[in-house]
Amino acid sequence: MRHILKLHRDLNQDSLPQAVHDYTVETFDSANHKAQWLDLNNLIFANHPDQGNWVMADLDNRIAEPWFDPNGFFLATENGLIEGFVWTKIHQDLVNQDPVGELYVVGTHPNHHGRGIARALSVEAINYFVAKGLKHAMLYVDADNEKGLNLYQSLGFN
Repeated sequence: MRHILKLHRDLNQDSLPQAVHDYTVETFDSANHKAQWLDLNNLIFANHPDQGNWVMADLDNRIAEPWFDPNGFFLATENGLIEGFVWTKIHQDLVNQDPVGELYVVGTHPNHHGRGIARALSVEAINYFVAKGLKHAMLYVDADNEKGLNLYQSLGFN
């Protein structure tokens, strides 16, 4: 049985320092990135019940959502290829709560694990939330995703 954790992190007004890395961080551009992102997403999440096996209509439906902001959808690219991504979502519609930033989907190409891509992009996303003036961030992660849990806890999520 699948067990999903919801982790939280308070945000202060200070951005997190970014580590030096050897790839380019850019934001999502529908005209240039959709097909390549979809292929990478399906590779990374091939066995995931919610995030895997998407078709273009699934991606287009998310892009059409009012919360979608390409400026909060970060890609690590190298030689024009997407090697990893962090897609954020800002929940504006919470009752009696300030808006909350979510690390919605985080993924790294299996051939590039261990290069710090997920960490660098997660820092980029957290700093994006700080720049937007948000006070809180959250994410969902499978309880058996040890690498993900270690990363998120090291970034202050609990």
